[in-house]
Amino acid sequence: MTSIRANTNAPFVGPTGILTHVELTWIEKQVEFWIRFGKDAEETIIDRRRRVLGFAPGSIFAFVRWAANEYGTVVSRIDILRAAGPGEPYSTVPFVDPGGEILLRISGWPKVERVLQAIDAVEALGIDPADAAPDHWRHIHNRLTVGETPHLYTRSQHKAWLMRQRIAP
Repeated sequence: MTSIRANTNAPFVGPTGILTHVELTWIEKQVEFWIRFGKDAEETIIDRRRRVLGFAPGSIFAFVRWAANEYGTVVSRIDILRAAGPGEPYSTVPFVDPGGEILLRISGWPKVERVLQAIDAVEALGIDPADAAPDHWRHIHNRLTVGETPHLYTRSQHKAWLMRQRIAP
């Protein structure tokens, strides 16, 4: 369950400043938490199976969590988040400290796979998914949540997003 709270607690300050940290774990065919896209600002290797990535405020990244036991998959989830800046509200997400603005939150392998395909489609345009319009990820979340097919991201949509970025305060 997610909760939204004001970022009033003292944020974690790493060597590069205030960052959103994501704990990644990789135990082959048991627990596989990874970043599908995003531009990390810092990496801390804990051991050969675990590391922590730090993302600067405003960064967009996709965090995939998959886990299984002897009977099959028990968790299959993807979250696309925007790292919150100091004083901005954020939602808590497991393994993300302190949390982030949720742009997309999908669970269940069939839907997760469709999100991964949507990410691939953005990359096929030659666009880094971390630079795509946040509204596109919200759109995919909303459409998949109600069982509809999301619209593809387009170059013209991306151009409009970049222009909007230039004039926004």
